[in-house]
Amino acid sequence: MATEVLSIRVKKSLKDEAEKLGVDLKKEVEDLLEELVAEKKTKAEQVAKQLRNLMNVSPEEWVNDVRSTRQEM
Repeated sequence: MATEVLSIRVKKSLKDEAEKLGVDLKKEVEDLLEELVAEKKTKAEQVAKQLRNLMNVSPEEWVNDVRSTRQEM
């Protein structure tokens, strides 16, 4: 798995307190980012599903309409 360096600034007092409490900052930030990304993906999928329902068009119909529009050009 490839990794990348992430550099952020936080309050020194917050960082110091977290270290005193034994918080693994790398793990916690990584876990939080994974959670946020998963939430955003889920929300995007829900919005896409709602749009599909509002459009009352099946994916096949959508593809056919796009193809026919391209052929008209």
